[in-house]
Amino acid sequence: MRVLLLASVPVAWWLGALTYAQLLVVALLVGLATVFFDVGYQSVLPALVGRALLVDGNAKLESTRAASQVGGPALGGALVQLVGAADALLLDAASYLVSALALARIRTLEPQPVRTGSRLRAQMAEGLRYVLGHPLLRPITLCTGTANLFGGVLSAASTLFLARELALSAGVIGLVLAAGATGGVLGAVTASSWARCFGQGRVLVAALLATAAPTLLIPLTGPGPRLACYAVGLFALSYGGVIYNVAQVSFRQAVCPDALLARMNASIRFLVWGTIPLGGLLGGALGQWLGLRVTLLVAVVGCALAPGWLLASPLRRLRDLPVR
Repeated sequence: MRVLLLASVPVAWWLGALTYAQLLVVALLVGLATVFFDVGYQSVLPALVGRALLVDGNAKLESTRAASQVGGPALGGALVQLVGAADALLLDAASYLVSALALARIRTLEPQPVRTGSRLRAQMAEGLRYVLGHPLLRPITLCTGTANLFGGVLSAASTLFLARELALSAGVIGLVLAAGATGGVLGAVTASSWARCFGQGRVLVAALLATAAPTLLIPLTGPGPRLACYAVGLFALSYGGVIYNVAQVSFRQAVCPDALLARMNASIRFLVWGTIPLGGLLGGALGQWLGLRVTLLVAVVGCALAPGWLLASPLRRLRDLPVR
């Protein structure tokens, strides 16, 4: 689906029929397809690798995702400059085709879902009840949603701050963001080792707490050498966030019954990703009201306080998370 949607843009461009409305529809449908894909791969992973290898499996997936976040923007910018935006989207569509062919080679059969006969609304409600009623999934969801909310604030203010307040060029901003995002790659590579050494439960809480202090450097960013404050802060935020994501997604997959995996993942995705656009709106409002530097301070303090949900839950006493 994403291959056809993305390919439709350069085709319309070549025919002189491309409109802004088409771009909006394509972006909406690609985002919709991404939601289904993300829920699907998180739900099928236990059947592919087994519950004993969930941390390793998720760490490998996170490492590829983090690496693409580092190299993707730079490659995309180079392609746009080399062949133009429309043709760059065609190459992007081709990359999705390669992904689909790789997925088609999977031979492991997942268990057939049990047909309950209940309506979609009832199934959605059951997934939400399970997540919000679980003593460990609930604080994980609240923590992730809070971190994503203030992460949205940070994203909304960061580029404007670097461009307007520090007068950095687009190329320098890209390098700073890429340098900070490498923390995610390192976090994905080391996540399994941290979990084996200290226990999945402890890593889940400690990953965010240990990296909170360096993140507070971001509002101190300035010209010259002080530009490193942003790169170091973003590196710490990415590093701790990826380790946390590997741990919490692995736990969710391990603790949830097979019949509820998709509904559980979809419910959590809805709750925690729904705060990101709200964070963007909040970041824009705060930037206009308080200024961009103060907005960055609000964002990093909010991210640092997000683990409070975990500390107020039974998670703080667990070395290894229970598996059903």
